[in-house]
Amino acid sequence: MATTNDLKNGLVLNLDGQLWTVTAFQHVKPGKGGAFVRTTLKHVLTGKVVDKTFNAGTKVDTATVDRRAMTYLYKDGADFVFMDGETYDQITIPGAVVGDAAKFMLENQEVVVAQHDNEALFIELPTSVELVIEHTDPGLQGDRSTGGTKPAKLETGAEIQVPLFVTTGEKVKVDTRDGRYLGRINN
Repeated sequence: MATTNDLKNGLVLNLDGQLWTVTAFQHVKPGKGGAFVRTTLKHVLTGKVVDKTFNAGTKVDTATVDRRAMTYLYKDGADFVFMDGETYDQITIPGAVVGDAAKFMLENQEVVVAQHDNEALFIELPTSVELVIEHTDPGLQGDRSTGGTKPAKLETGAEIQVPLFVTTGEKVKVDTRDGRYLGRINN
């Protein structure tokens, strides 16, 4: 148990039997009346975002979320297999839990797996990853006054938009949060 004064970003709360992550919070002390805390909460499993207001000092139930560094080993049908680097235990996580993170995961990549009561909740990737472009059409210069973009397929199967000068076989840096092209990697 904690109070609303202990809230911080990333804290997982157990509200009515459901897990919510605090993504933003603000302590407000109006001129009239008691202080309160305005929060933005994201549902751990569905990703739904809601705003919730608590009176200052209210007790809230926190959930214990174990974040462990694990190595992504391989895909097994619709599931993904990860290994704990310390204990060498392997766990299988359903594709629904991995979600969009699968678009940017390579075998033997380090990720953070968040678990609650030995059940995987979500996968945290680094904010950017380096991936090789498997295929992209040649860029055609011409009818535009500003730099254009074209679709490119990454080695993981994900499709992103890249500038016209990027070619097949190049290694690029990609933002895992929104799939945005960040730049080329020079070897």
